[in-house]
Amino acid sequence: MNKEETIVALATPSGTGAIGVIRLSGPDAIVIANKVFSGKDLTQQASHTIHFGNIVDGDIILDEVLVSLFVAPRSYTRENVVEISCHGSAFIIESIIKLLIKNGARSAKAGEFTLRAFLNGQMDLSQAEAVADLIASNSKASQQVALQQLRGGFSSQLQTLRDQLVQFASLIELELDFAEEDVEFANRDQLKKLIYEITRVITSLIQSFELGNAIKMGINTVIAGRPNAGKSTLLNALLNEERAIVSHIPGTTRDTIEEVLNIRGINFRLTDTAGIREATDAIEKIGVERTMEKISQSAMLIYVFDAEQITIEELNNDIENLQKPGINMLLVANKIDLLSPEQLLALPHTQSAVLISAKEKRHIDELKHKIYSTAVKDQLSGNEILVTNIRHLEALQKTEEALARVLDGIDTVTSDFLSMDIKQALHYLGEITGAVTTDDLLENIFSKFCIGK
Repeated sequence: MNKEETIVALATPSGTGAIGVIRLSGPDAIVIANKVFSGKDLTQQASHTIHFGNIVDGDIILDEVLVSLFVAPRSYTRENVVEISCHGSAFIIESIIKLLIKNGARSAKAGEFTLRAFLNGQMDLSQAEAVADLIASNSKASQQVALQQLRGGFSSQLQTLRDQLVQFASLIELELDFAEEDVEFANRDQLKKLIYEITRVITSLIQSFELGNAIKMGINTVIAGRPNAGKSTLLNALLNEERAIVSHIPGTTRDTIEEVLNIRGINFRLTDTAGIREATDAIEKIGVERTMEKISQSAMLIYVFDAEQITIEELNNDIENLQKPGINMLLVANKIDLLSPEQLLALPHTQSAVLISAKEKRHIDELKHKIYSTAVKDQLSGNEILVTNIRHLEALQKTEEALARVLDGIDTVTSDFLSMDIKQALHYLGEITGAVTTDDLLENIFSKFCIGK
C-alpha cells in the first residue's frame, strides 16, 4: 500500500437513497476535492468544517453537495480526509467518484481506510477489527462488546500484561550479558507470581470466548421435544406472532423453522424442530434426523414436554438421550393449563423445569428470563472484557502455552531458554494488538471489510 496515494470510495451502502457519502483520504484529498468543488477554496478552510457548493466537471454541474473537511492528523485515518455528501443517485455517485479518480485519486481497496488508521497509529489491530464488528453488530449486546473493544478496553488489558512481561524479559536478557558471573537479576519467585497472575487473566479471557462469540454471532438455540408437545406453539408465543403452523395432529412440523428472538439485547437464533419419535414415513425420518443434527450443533436446547401426557420414565429417558456436553439444556413443562394444582405439584423436575402454557401464553416472560440467564450466567454486566474473535482466541491460547513452558522450566532451565519462552508469549500477545504483524495477516483481516471502511 502506497500511503502517498489518495484513495476514494463510497462510504454509505450501495443503492438509491436520500444521500450518499463519498470519502477521500490521503495527502492530496483536499486538493483533489478542491479541483472539482465550486464554492469556497477548500485548501484555505479550517479542519472540521462543512461547506455547501457544487461538484462540477468543467462547465457541467454534477450535484449540489456538502463537503466536510478533516485536516491531518485530526481525522479517522490521521490523513487529510474529505467527505462529500451528495444525493443518493447511483448515477451521481458514480459520476463524482469517476471525476475524483480522473483528478488524481484511486479507488480504495476493502478496509483500506481503517488499514491506514492502523498503520498511522490511530488505533491498534484489535480496535481496527472492532470497527468491522461494530458495523456488523445486530443486537445491543454485540454493539456494546464491539464498542468497548473499539475504545481500547481489551487493548489496555493486553498492554498491561505485555508491559509486565517485558520488564522481566529485559532482566533475564541482562542476566545473559553477565552469564559468566552467574548473576541473577530476575527474581524467580516474583516471576512465578507474575506468570500465575497473567495466566489467570488470560485463562479468564479464553473462557469468555464462548459467551463473546455467542453474543457476536447469536446464540444457537434449538426447541425440541416429542410430537405434539407444543414446540411450534411455544415458538409462536416467544415471537408473539403466528410463525409456525400449529395443529393437534402429531408430527405437523417436518422440517426446521428458524427465527431470531432478541432478549435484553442478545439475539437467540431459535430453531423449531420436528418431534422426536420413531418415524412413520421417510419424510418424517429425515425431519427427526435433522432435529438431532441441529441439537448437536446448538449452544442451548429448550426441551419441551407435554406436562399432561408424558411419563416420568419417558421424560428421564429423553433427558438422558438429549443431554450433551457443552449444551445448556432448559426443561420446559408445557400445557399446565390442563392440570389441576395437585397435578402441578406432582410434576417431575418441578424444581428445574419452567412451567408454561404456550397456548395461553402463560409464564412466557419467565421463560425468556430463564433463557437469558441460562445463556449469560451473570457474565454480562456491561464492564466485562469478552473475546469475540477467533484470531484473538488462538493467540491467547498460544500465549498460555508459552507461559506454561516458562513455569515448567523456571527452576531448572537456563536464562536463555526462559527468555525464548517469554519472548514467544510476548509475540503472541503482540499479534492481537498489531505490535507484531505480517502482510498476510493484515491482508486477511482487512479484506473482510467493506470497501468504504
